[in-house]
Amino acid sequence: MMQIGKRPDFDPNAVPTDPGVYLFKDGSGTVLYCGKAKNLRNRISSYFSSPGKLAVKTRQLVSKAEKIDWIIVRTEVEALLLENKLIKEYSPRYNIDLKDAKTFAYIALTKDRFPRVFSSRKTGPNLDSFGPYTDGTKRRELQKLVVSIFKLRTCRSLPKRECLNYHIGICTAPCIGKVAEDEYKKQVESAKAFLKGGYEQTASTLSRQMKEASDRKDYESAIRLRNQLDSIRLLSKDQVVDHERDYDQDVFAFRKTGEKAIVVQMSIKKGVLFGKRDFEADYQEGFESEFLRAFYSSNQIPREIILDRPFWSDDLEKSSMEAFLSKSRGGQVELVVPVKGEKRELVDIAEKNIEANMGHDSALDDLQTELNLPVLPLVIESFDISNLGNEHIVSGMVRFVNARADKSGYRRFRMRMVNKADDFASMREATYRRYKRLLEEKGKMPDLILIDGGAEQLKSATASLRSLGLAIPAVGLAKRLEEIYLPDDPIPRRFDKNSKMMLLIRRIRDATHDFSIRYNRKRRQMKMRDEFKK
Repeated sequence: MMQIGKRPDFDPNAVPTDPGVYLFKDGSGTVLYCGKAKNLRNRISSYFSSPGKLAVKTRQLVSKAEKIDWIIVRTEVEALLLENKLIKEYSPRYNIDLKDAKTFAYIALTKDRFPRVFSSRKTGPNLDSFGPYTDGTKRRELQKLVVSIFKLRTCRSLPKRECLNYHIGICTAPCIGKVAEDEYKKQVESAKAFLKGGYEQTASTLSRQMKEASDRKDYESAIRLRNQLDSIRLLSKDQVVDHERDYDQDVFAFRKTGEKAIVVQMSIKKGVLFGKRDFEADYQEGFESEFLRAFYSSNQIPREIILDRPFWSDDLEKSSMEAFLSKSRGGQVELVVPVKGEKRELVDIAEKNIEANMGHDSALDDLQTELNLPVLPLVIESFDISNLGNEHIVSGMVRFVNARADKSGYRRFRMRMVNKADDFASMREATYRRYKRLLEEKGKMPDLILIDGGAEQLKSATASLRSLGLAIPAVGLAKRLEEIYLPDDPIPRRFDKNSKMMLLIRRIRDATHDFSIRYNRKRRQMKMRDEFKK
């Protein structure tokens, strides 16, 4: 044991160079931190050699510690096993307190006269809650589907005027008396049955309604119902990563942000992606190794653990961790850091999830609230038309993800069916082609569509969506007064032009306009070059 209350008296030569476990303790003997080391002297000395480079939490630990104990063992594997045992015994304050970054969310229905559907991290007697859902993406898709199929309201309080959801056909508008209370209750009960797992019953009902719509030649409704059926099948079907794999895997991605560390963990059960968990903890040196040991002290250890980066300093440290995990599991465990192939693709997915967990722009919250959108509009797609007389009629589409331009998702459209300057027909063609292709490719639809223009341009775009059976929230932004138009509503909505929400919308609109103009200019330059060559 060594006293370290007086820093000048610390003598690193008194610490052995063997592998072992060390314990920082306060004056009363309470264990503050337990760590392992393949060389006790080097590891303990590192806390005092460059104190300015230590993380804030580690500096706090050192300032409160008054003595250090250590236990020598034969190998680093023994050190890992002993450290794990002592952490469980003492629950040291400065070891990682492994908590989910956020509690898992539920899909909830209120119990008032006209229940509304929303996401909630709490349960209570005034809510019917379904879940919890460990996968936030799947929960959002399920919630969107519930709103679309059962047409339940999402507004916090009943407004005096119908909202966007009514105009695009995904709310029966109890706010203005468009649905009787007993009929709305039937919608709610059907939604509850669906959320309890009654996918087949709902699919059967939708199949019957689709046939009836087709028989009466209401093809738009039939297409919409077919799309909903496809969504149910995709949602209820497990995502297969590898049909042939017969063992389990975990995938981890780590990020340091300030004094915090964020972790995403994905479970792969025999080739099937089972879900995702998010964690946040105070960062300290050796965080990744300590996190894994804490995580697997209370979770099943798979045969293969895929990581976004190596945390070991050499092969011996890696093999020691694998031996420790293998002994705890009672079977072989392998740590893998892939650089290419299918496993690297799994790491890429985890990294995309961790980037999404770094936070989202508050303007998106304002957009969801002010426009009463069914989900947070993380993905927004925007269209503009550009032409020069009757020539070079083109459209540009930009895609923003989490309020940032996603240039890989930008698209350009050269009009095929429109041969004269007609912004409405051009908007109809561009939006139809975009979302028909997304449907065919089973791609992810945006959470909100922004149209550069007023009521008539928006009407053209929503006509395309309806012909495809899609009910995606869409709004138009008129240039002159910066007003927002909703479908089938001639009266625009006005918001503070300097609000975060409007600044974001204008930024997206301007990016769309610039992109369309550049494409139009490129088409004209190409024609001039061709004529010059003649």
